[in-house]
Amino acid sequence: MTRMTLFDSPLFLGFDQLERTLDRVAKTSNEGYPPYNIEQLSEDRLRISLAVAGFAEEDLSIHREGNQLVVTSRKSEKEDDRIFLHRGIASRQFKKSFLLAEGIDVIGAHMDSGLLHIDLRQPLPEANIQKIEISKPQKTVTQKTVAMDLDSQE
Repeated sequence: MTRMTLFDSPLFLGFDQLERTLDRVAKTSNEGYPPYNIEQLSEDRLRISLAVAGFAEEDLSIHREGNQLVVTSRKSEKEDDRIFLHRGIASRQFKKSFLLAEGIDVIGAHMDSGLLHIDLRQPLPEANIQKIEISKPQKTVTQKTVAMDLDSQE
């Protein structure tokens, strides 16, 4: 059985990529681990901060696949003799994806107090102002004007 969507309408031909993107966003929006913030630092700078307590820098990987920023962890489970009475700090592996708009550049990333900060630059839109002169219409030559000119030449 096939799934019917709004994009199955013939009015939406060629919007397959948009439909796939919306499906991917809907699937990843339900994932709540690790928690993250997105903040605007300035007019053209953004920062994604992920709470990655318990992970070292070498346990994390950040890469870009097209317009998708992907953060993954590979927590090495160390076999030790610790016995937990309560284990509330998550140390599971994760893969977190962020869909970036066109033109956004990844500046860099750093760790600070259990937070992974990824800095982004969003280029400011250029002011594209074009002055268009309004011209007066050209006089059109009509048959009557041509006939009058011919009569005056005779």
